[in-house]
Amino acid sequence: ELAEQAQQYAEYTTPQGLEWLPTFQEKFAELIVRECIAQCEKNAEHIWLGSGSKLSAFNIKEHFGVE
Repeated sequence: ELAEQAQQYAEYTTPQGLEWLPTFQEKFAELIVRECIAQCEKNAEHIWLGSGSKLSAFNIKEHFGVE
């Protein structure tokens, strides 16, 4: 599903005739990182996992420069 989204994005945003693979790869990586953050944030309020999940989401955002 994420690869499909990235492919559609690359095909739509890359000017005709240019190689869309770099755009696809960048978007695919971004979607994977955002999905990882979402999974961490899903457990943010869990009684035992909450603090670790919040810290993990924060660290992933910081490392990859996601806002």
